[in-house]
Amino acid sequence: MIRVRLASSLVLACFGMLSVQCAQGEPRAVIELFTSQGCSSCPPADKLIAEYAHDPSVIALSLAVDYWDYLGWKDTLALGGHSNRQRAYAKVRGDRQVYTPQAVIDGVVHALGSDKAAIERAIKQTREHSAPLQLPVTIAQNDDKLTVTVPASPDEKGQAEVWLCPLTQSVPVVVGRGENSGHTLTYTNVVRRWIKLGDWVGKAETFNVPLKELQSAGVDSAAVVVQSGVAAAPKLMLGAAQVALH
Repeated sequence: MIRVRLASSLVLACFGMLSVQCAQGEPRAVIELFTSQGCSSCPPADKLIAEYAHDPSVIALSLAVDYWDYLGWKDTLALGGHSNRQRAYAKVRGDRQVYTPQAVIDGVVHALGSDKAAIERAIKQTREHSAPLQLPVTIAQNDDKLTVTVPASPDEKGQAEVWLCPLTQSVPVVVGRGENSGHTLTYTNVVRRWIKLGDWVGKAETFNVPLKELQSAGVDSAAVVVQSGVAAAPKLMLGAAQVALH
């Protein structure tokens, strides 16, 4: 069964939008999959996000949540902040929909994480109505640092936060208890941390991050997202990029 957890309150908010020019080769979607090792309906969604990870036009991220740990298996990849982020999305949307597996597309629309047709519809919907990912963000490894470049908007106005996510591209997990007991599950582009690089207010910005700040077991790539709103009320994705580390 699909696991559902209700947010505690409702807040109706408008999606933040920004007038920026469309860049050739921009990603068509950022997909955040909220998943749990203790959720029996999540493995098909985990496999689907792995498929999306091979699509160069998609930034596909796995965000493991911890709110099902009490059912008998503590998720080995979960971050409490992911549960908070999922609730924050529901609060902004005003729909109380917090469940696993849940895919959030471009920060504004959600769909069942195992339903590819629904995810594709959500991608189309956001591109038609919200104009996401029009900011051509770049991220590159240069010797001992990562360089993230966020260009200016045409009118040099805007408001967003710039976040860097160290990732592990593939993590196999043997689940010992709970609904998936006895199964080995593989998770793709697992988000290990959220590092705020700064705020973007419409002017061009460059951020340099020493690689030593990202070094931890299994980290082999990184993604950056430029997202309107704030961490407690995340809204439309304005730009995103991903790079493999070497």
